[in-house]
Amino acid sequence: MFGRSKPETPEAPNALQTAVREARIEAAERSAVVVDLRDAEAARLELLNDALDPLFKDIPTGVELFDRGISRGDVPRLWVDVVAHVEMGRDKRQYRFVQDTRYGRAVLAESYDVPEMTQAITRYVARRLVERERALTDDAGRDVAQGVLRGARRGRRWHAIRAFILGLIVGVGALFVLALLNMPRP
Repeated sequence: MFGRSKPETPEAPNALQTAVREARIEAAERSAVVVDLRDAEAARLELLNDALDPLFKDIPTGVELFDRGISRGDVPRLWVDVVAHVEMGRDKRQYRFVQDTRYGRAVLAESYDVPEMTQAITRYVARRLVERERALTDDAGRDVAQGVLRGARRGRRWHAIRAFILGLIVGVGALFVLALLNMPRP
């Protein structure tokens, strides 16, 4: 009674504790499978990335449109540029080449084969290079257009100054005529 403690008997695990333990084991096994799938996706994207090396070596120096790299996250992606990337399809074997647009995501190509996907990315890169060339040539035409606009603004400005001066002269003349008409007669 005094100073004595009852000897502790180990409690038998109840059904809930056993179920929780089993659920933790299952979750750990599932997370290992998810990690393995994600690693497999990243490995397939690395294969595609290696196949794209010759394409990106042919891009002229000074063209900074493309920033290729693999991002590892919940969904591994092979980025081609800021708006286009390759991700794996639902079955984790199919490549999906998608582009983010202002209207949502557009699927540019889907394939199970690396060579087909390389062709699709090559066409995309070629289109982007042509768009860049057009934008640069439009910049040269824009300088001409800016010069024309500056000349038109300058012409409108001088037209406004001339109209103001003419209005000032007519106003002063009208005041002079009004003053002459209102002069007292001797």
